[in-house]
Amino acid sequence: MTQTKTEQGNYKSEGQGKQAIVIGGTRGIGEAIIRQLAAKGMSVVMVGRSDTTLRQAADRIRSAVPGAELRLERADLSLVRDVRNLAERLADSTSPSVVINNAAVTADIRAHTDEGIQLTLATNHLAPYVLMRTLAESIKKGPVRPVRFVVVGASPTVLKAFPVDLDDLHGQAERALSRFPSLRPFAAYARTKNMNTMFVYSLARRLANSGITVNGAHPGIIAQTGLARNARGLEKALATMVALNPFKKMPDQGAVNPVWVATDPSLDGVNGRFFVDRKDVTTPDHTLSPERCETLWERSAKLVGMEP
Repeated sequence: MTQTKTEQGNYKSEGQGKQAIVIGGTRGIGEAIIRQLAAKGMSVVMVGRSDTTLRQAADRIRSAVPGAELRLERADLSLVRDVRNLAERLADSTSPSVVINNAAVTADIRAHTDEGIQLTLATNHLAPYVLMRTLAESIKKGPVRPVRFVVVGASPTVLKAFPVDLDDLHGQAERALSRFPSLRPFAAYARTKNMNTMFVYSLARRLANSGITVNGAHPGIIAQTGLARNARGLEKALATMVALNPFKKMPDQGAVNPVWVATDPSLDGVNGRFFVDRKDVTTPDHTLSPERCETLWERSAKLVGMEP
């Protein structure tokens, strides 16, 4: 096979014949992840909320990676019914080697979907919960083969201060999030990113020895993600500090660690870990408790109408 070197320094033959699914890929880190996977020769199913933004992102990716093989799937990740339909479509029509969840929002704490679920909780935690559970159940019905699930998380150091309140997943106790109203959306976001980490550990335990591995990956402090576009007050000031941080990364740099976790041969069989800058790190104690993880799993199942 002729190897075509790309500007990312990889060879297109590296991922030839493999398929990836990337959730939340129409801007920022997600788009960069798809671009880097496509540059490795993978075909990529990219999921986004809008046909327009999907087409625009696909055009940008194909401009950077000529010949990129992309399939566009539209779904509103804040709606359980949409995610369930998406998961069933993908289970029937794909055979992925890699599944990466990058979808994330920050939203007003009082914003709820028409299904009655707080918007940040629905998009950031329940969407990957439904999608990856459904895909894993489908993959396990076939022959054992290596598949990597990767959940893009946040800084374990920052998240230490935002443990999940298992009795208040929707964040209805607003003052418990923060005494400053403008910081409550960020606190709710941080809690859902801790949920992501706890979900990684719970799903990894359930899939041990199945061929499917599940790991978390922190992209770093990233500018131009779009997460803070609706920020105000202290949350906006926090976003400005991130933008001015001399150690911040751009989306292409932020994609490197998740793509490494998803594809590097050295991680074959590695399961239930969390990686920062290609290093296996320990996340906060409140994310590691099996009892807390199981409680979150069971309460999430109840919210989305799945068996625990």
